[in-house]
Amino acid sequence: MPEVIFSVDQSRSMREQEVPGHNRWHPDVPNAAMVRPGDEFRVECREWTDAQIGNNDSANDVRDVNLKACHMLSGPIGVQGAEPGDLLVVDILDLGPVPQHVGDAPGEAWGYTGVFAKANGGGFLTDYFPDAYKAIWDFHGQVATSRHLPGVHFTGITHPGLFGTAPSAELLERWNRREQALIDTDPDRVPPLGLAPEPAEALSGKASGSDAERIAREGARTVPARENGGNHDIKNFTRGSRVFYPVHVKDAKLSGGDLHFSQGDGEITFCGAIEMGGFIDFHVDLIKGGMEKYGVTTNPVFMPGNVEPRYSEFLSFIGISVDHDTDTNYYLDATVAYRRACLNAVEYLKRFGYTGEQAYLLLGAAPIEGRISGIVDIPNACCSLYLPTGIFDFDVRPTSEGPMSADRGQCAVST
Repeated sequence: MPEVIFSVDQSRSMREQEVPGHNRWHPDVPNAAMVRPGDEFRVECREWTDAQIGNNDSANDVRDVNLKACHMLSGPIGVQGAEPGDLLVVDILDLGPVPQHVGDAPGEAWGYTGVFAKANGGGFLTDYFPDAYKAIWDFHGQVATSRHLPGVHFTGITHPGLFGTAPSAELLERWNRREQALIDTDPDRVPPLGLAPEPAEALSGKASGSDAERIAREGARTVPARENGGNHDIKNFTRGSRVFYPVHVKDAKLSGGDLHFSQGDGEITFCGAIEMGGFIDFHVDLIKGGMEKYGVTTNPVFMPGNVEPRYSEFLSFIGISVDHDTDTNYYLDATVAYRRACLNAVEYLKRFGYTGEQAYLLLGAAPIEGRISGIVDIPNACCSLYLPTGIFDFDVRPTSEGPMSADRGQCAVST
């Protein structure tokens, strides 16, 4: 096993760790550890909400989650010799839940998928599912099952939802300026158009005093992906992947977390993966001057790993850029098209006895594939959602006999 250079006691909050992590992006968060190019090492991670969600049958914890405290990130890990303009080469050697451990924290043999309430972040289908819901998943080696979604089992594609390098002061200022300008176009929108810096619940790693206060005041929230990487939520970002991160500050300052046992393309419920704490093993290297050499300046590039479940049969749902509720056409809008593909899949699964909420949770957690199938045929963009038929314990293919409907219970709901 590689040396653990960032350790997490899963019985304690990230704030209470011997070396705490952080939940804001800022160049001045101090390094928690240093490594050299060529090193292999392990980073342990806390679940992204700092274990605010419990293994129970109520979604009140999802409804009431404090997003100001998220994401809890492990790091920063400094890389000796890294300078602005370099590319940081990061290999994912291994990752998974908390090893050989059963407990109360997500990742200790279980995880969860949540639908966030519209008033607290929402999700891709929040106008159709505005309340909070939850499904608990039990881990059986590589396979996940849920008491809240009976009749389903699948192999997870474990991956980190979030890793990235620290922004420079200039890049951080650009993020905050442009995102505030977007928020200002509709400041009262629910859910909001973006999340501005928020000192409340900020965690600044080993920083203290006025430095910690400044980081809390200026630091960017970790919800979106940005030029440094961040919250990409790419399900194929798994074991065997190699990522090339732009370096914006001395030492690069690699941080991350938000580990997922599985996820469908798009993580459509917002908390749509199977969320967990756990570990991730890295190898790092540097390409000096790599940003200019390869034109990698505004986002990382990566080579996906070759470790994933192999499903050979899919039921694919199509969506076009038409809002069928209002019969409104949108010009080549892939977001509208993928939303319709998701809604079409939800409606189909309801015919087999699942509630809409259960179907929504399933599409967020299972290894579905989302694709932009057509983006040039005016006026309608076309997106498709590929649902593996092999994850079900019954036949979900259309037949002349009709759908095999049954009482499939209900997910956890809020009260």
